[in-house]
Amino acid sequence: MTIIKVSANSRTASVAGAIAGVMREFRYVEVQSIGAGAINQSIKAIVLARNYLLNDGIDIVCVPEFVDINIEGRVRTAIKIVITPKGEEPMRPPLSGSDADLSDYLKM
Repeated sequence: MTIIKVSANSRTASVAGAIAGVMREFRYVEVQSIGAGAINQSIKAIVLARNYLLNDGIDIVCVPEFVDINIEGRVRTAIKIVITPKGEEPMRPPLSGSDADLSDYLKM
């Protein structure tokens, strides 16, 4: 699964580039954030990524949802934003192999 985890200290341009790169390759990405600062960085990165993708003729749709995640034995509530191309049926990438290629996009 292709998940980009964003913190309050993540560089917006780097996250935007990762989102755009994953969208071009897989046409599906999830952005996950915990806390107001991280969510702020996520939204700004999505706006930038949308501009990058529009240059390639790809518009996007974002669907936010709450998810519970386990961090060091504690359950935390995060915001997950699912991003897919506008007008296309959402499709998850294969579970194996996708995360291994993410390091090419994440230079944060």
